[in-house]
Amino acid sequence: MENFIGEMIGTMLLIIFGAGVCANTSLEKSYGKGGGWIVIAFGWGFAVAMAVYVTGKFTGAHINPAVTIGLAAVGAFPWALVPEYIAGQMVGGFLGAAIIVLMYGPHWAETKDEGTKLGVFSTGPAIKSPVANFISEFIGTAVLLFCLQGIGANQFADGVNPLIVGFLIVAIGLSLGGTTGYAINPARDLGPRIAHALLPIPGKGGSNWGYAWIPVLGPICGGICGAALYQVLFA
Repeated sequence: MENFIGEMIGTMLLIIFGAGVCANTSLEKSYGKGGGWIVIAFGWGFAVAMAVYVTGKFTGAHINPAVTIGLAAVGAFPWALVPEYIAGQMVGGFLGAAIIVLMYGPHWAETKDEGTKLGVFSTGPAIKSPVANFISEFIGTAVLLFCLQGIGANQFADGVNPLIVGFLIVAIGLSLGGTTGYAINPARDLGPRIAHALLPIPGKGGSNWGYAWIPVLGPICGGICGAALYQVLFA
């Protein structure tokens, strides 16, 4: 149960800060509106760092099914714990999104564009192309798992590691995020997308379920390949 709670809290914090920066920079009459892509990338990077600081010592703070499955696929994490981790991550993603719905309460009605509201919760392609979009999510998550293992192989001063991981997320966002919004995490996309579909958000429109498989399968496949490539080359 500790693993479930740890991953739930970690992923909830990830979405509070991550979906929060999306809401802050895109919803009407928010002071942060128009903050732009750099603000969003750093917001998500710090979101990951804070989640790792809070829950890392309890579960390792995977906060991402692609990380959990990728590490299990190369023997670096026990398969027996995968369902509990993923369940916590998915519940945490939903709860974090629900908190953002409350946080920005009056701003949903002020924001008329349905796509802008959906973009707070989940990702979408800049250019709709299922194959290209899948490849983007695959590559982004492969880089994530490859670099996470490399970071773990280094010695840092106590307490620095989560911040380095956060900057990895910023780097992926700044360099690789412009094609699909870099979900690189099924729980980050699917949990909030479910919240968008179920919760009473004024004028929200559809949840774009036709695209939803890409930020789930792309990261899982990419995570496995990125983790395996690191093991082949360096382990």
